[in-house]
Amino acid sequence: MQRLRGKQILLGITGGIAAYKSAELTRGLKKAGAQVRVVMTAAAREFITPLTLQALSGHPVHTDLLDPAAEAAMGHIELARWADLVLIAPASADFLARLAQGQGDDLLATLCLATRAPIAVAPAMNQAMWQAASTQHNIALLRGRNVAIWGPAEGEQACGESGPGRMIEVDELLRSAAESFESGLLTGLKVVVTAGPTREAIDPVRYISNHSSGKMGYALASAAAEAGAEVVLISGPTMLATPEGVRRVDVTTACQMLDATLAELDGCALFIATAAVADYRPQQAAMQKIKKRQGEESLTLTLVRNPDIVATVARQTPRPFTVGFAAETEQLLAHARAKLIDKKLDLVIANDVSDSRIGFNSDQNQVTLVSAAGELELPCLAKGRLAHELIGHIHRLYQTRPQ
Repeated sequence: MQRLRGKQILLGITGGIAAYKSAELTRGLKKAGAQVRVVMTAAAREFITPLTLQALSGHPVHTDLLDPAAEAAMGHIELARWADLVLIAPASADFLARLAQGQGDDLLATLCLATRAPIAVAPAMNQAMWQAASTQHNIALLRGRNVAIWGPAEGEQACGESGPGRMIEVDELLRSAAESFESGLLTGLKVVVTAGPTREAIDPVRYISNHSSGKMGYALASAAAEAGAEVVLISGPTMLATPEGVRRVDVTTACQMLDATLAELDGCALFIATAAVADYRPQQAAMQKIKKRQGEESLTLTLVRNPDIVATVARQTPRPFTVGFAAETEQLLAHARAKLIDKKLDLVIANDVSDSRIGFNSDQNQVTLVSAAGELELPCLAKGRLAHELIGHIHRLYQTRPQ
C-alpha cells in the first residue's frame, strides 16, 4: 500500500447499500498515506451522510456542481485537476450508464469528463442489473475508454439474491488503487533526477538560494519509480520526504550537485534536471559571520559562475537521454528553445514561474514540452498527476530517439 502515500484520490460515492463500505475505504486510503476528497451524488446521501465522510477524510464533502465556495464556482474543474486517481465506489448501474454516455448532469459525472486522471469504478448492484445487456454494453464502452473496472464480486446480496454484483471488499480496492500507479514503462532503466534549490554560502549563516520547493522533482522521481525505474534523486535542501523506492543523495551547493550527478551517470538511461541550481556563487565564503560596520551603507559580493550541470551531462560520452527544465518569467518558449539548442538537450520542460498559481512552492504546475519535434502545451495539473504525464511523454521520446 506504500504506493498510495502522498497520492491524491478523489472518491466518488453513488447510491447503493454498499455506500457504507465507502467509510472504511476512506479510512483505509488515509491510513495508507493518501489524500482523499469525497464527492457524493444525491442518491448516495440517502445511504450515508456527508458528515461521516467529512470526519473520515478530514475535508468537506463535495456535492454541488456549481459551488459558490469554490474558486470561480467551478468545483468540478478544481477537483478534476487535483486528482491523481478518480475512484467511484460504489458505482451504481445508473451512474455507469451516465458515465458511458458522457453525461454531465451532476458534479461527479462532470468531473469525470473534465479530469485527465485515471478513472476506476467498483460496480455494486443487484445481480440481474449487472447481467442486463444494457449494463454489460455500458461496461464494454467504459473499458474501451480505459476506465478500470474493479469487480464486481459474487455472493449474497442485500436484496436476498445471490450472484455477481457485490462491490469488492475494501482491501481489494486498496490493493487495486495502489497497483494502478505502477505502469512498468521504465522497467530496467536507471533514472537520475535532480531536485530542489542549491544554497551558496556567503558566510556561516547566510547563503544565496531561490524559491524552489523541490515538489516537481520529487513528484517526477516518484512517478519514475512507479514506472519501474531504478531512481536516484539528487536533492538540494528541502522539507520533503523521500519518495518510496527512490535512493536519495543530499547535497547543498551546485558543485556538490554536479559531483553527485557525475558519480551516478554509470548506467544512467534518463537524466531529468528539475533542480533550480544557482547560476552564481560567492567567490569566497567568509569564515565568520559578516558584521555590519559603522558608516558602511553597502556590501559588495564578488560572484563567480557555477558549473552548468545539465549541459555537462549532455556532453558526456555515452550520454543519457537528457531533460532540462526552464523556469522563466518572460519569453517562455524562446528561452526554452534556446536552452534546448545551446545545451544540446533532448527535451526542455518550460514553465512560467511569474504566475504565482503554478511553479515554485505551488501544488500545481503548467508546462510546455519543447523538443526538436516541436512544442506541446500540457494543461494545469496537480504536480503528482503532471509527473505521471511527463514520464509518459519522456518515455515516448526516449523510445524514438535517434540511435
